[in-house]
Amino acid sequence: MCAFCAAIPAAVAVGANLNSKQLAARRTAKEKGIKPPVEKPIVKITAGVVVVLTAASVVYHTTVSPL
Repeated sequence: MCAFCAAIPAAVAVGANLNSKQLAARRTAKEKGIKPPVEKPIVKITAGVVVVLTAASVVYHTTVSPL
């Protein structure tokens, strides 16, 4: 498996982990009655990274390494 193909599921796993931590922090803050932390666009960034990695993988497999 090439580096681009291996990075796609890794990026999804990191994004899911960061998003779950953010949701847990917001839930904990709500339960404690304090101001929740600022919500970061983790899902959108993860989706963007996956799109870029997929495009790079397609380019790599069609032009550089046709296997």
